[in-house]
Amino acid sequence: MAVLILASCGSRRKTRYGSLPRHGTSSTSKTIPTDASDARNKSLSGSGIDDYAAILGVSARDLNNKSLYAFIDKWLGSPHRLGGSQPSGIDCSGFVGILYREVYGKNLPRTSRDMGNQVKRKYERQLREGDLVFFSFGGRNIDHVGVYLHNNKFVHVSTRRGVIISNMKDSWYYKYFVRAGTPKI
Repeated sequence: MAVLILASCGSRRKTRYGSLPRHGTSSTSKTIPTDASDARNKSLSGSGIDDYAAILGVSARDLNNKSLYAFIDKWLGSPHRLGGSQPSGIDCSGFVGILYREVYGKNLPRTSRDMGNQVKRKYERQLREGDLVFFSFGGRNIDHVGVYLHNNKFVHVSTRRGVIISNMKDSWYYKYFVRAGTPKI
């Protein structure tokens, strides 16, 4: 039996996955919330950056922006709340906006649609850590945003799972992928 739920920033989706740790549990339970098909059930060491490298399928040396992963680590598992901007509840564009302000020192527009209109577009093969990826779950307009990490993985806020790392090539996300790029700021 599939359950109909909200998936991202106001869109609807069916889900089959179990629950994940909530905010604040990732560092104590030594898990990184992910629904990426190629990262589930990976053995993790509990040593921070090495765990991110394992989930992303890269060497720890390839993770150059340590402040990005420290930021993600603080927010992993924070629940979704439409319009939210706190660890107790946040939406996708709020998360990406705070991430960009704290990690890169840059201000982005508040909505995913406005962010999508202010990027220098890139092809998927050109994406680099920190680029934005956009999805349209509800129709033609952009209604979801995440931050690209490595190997098609991105961090975002799922309505059911909160802040999580996913794979944009997994069938659910890829069929709704509409744009990617670097913010023009």
